[in-house]
Amino acid sequence: MEKKIIGVISDTHGLLRPEAIKYLKDVDLIIHAGDVGSEKVLNDLKQIAPVYAVRGNCDQEEWAKKLPRTEIVEVASNLIYLIHDIQQINIDPKTAGLSIVIYGHSHRPAIDKKEGIYYLNPGSIGPKRFNLPISLAKIIIEDKKINIEIIEL
Repeated sequence: MEKKIIGVISDTHGLLRPEAIKYLKDVDLIIHAGDVGSEKVLNDLKQIAPVYAVRGNCDQEEWAKKLPRTEIVEVASNLIYLIHDIQQINIDPKTAGLSIVIYGHSHRPAIDKKEGIYYLNPGSIGPKRFNLPISLAKIIIEDKKINIEIIEL
């Protein structure tokens, strides 16, 4: 029985909140869906667990140019696709055999399921924006069962 816990964050814009770190302590890996904001955020996350991150529209500095625009990560026999802005997706998730598509950009947390594929936006744990919540997500994969929760801080 393989169980994997994934911490999913997005739109930190250079701010990694201590209360977010608390929720990431027990994860096997961390996915950052872009607009990281500073290399320090990635370095701090790497102290917790392995990190997969994609580049967001605000990630323009030299260090950020090394980040891919999209990424496919395999976790417990599930393919997870990462992109910052869901409007820019250029593959067919079903044909690609994806289980989960993770995106950010809007700062609005959301979980949807279409044609058997989960679409997850963890929201933002960066600076407060308008009246949107400060949130992140956790994905628990156990025996091909996927459980996703959004956590508001």
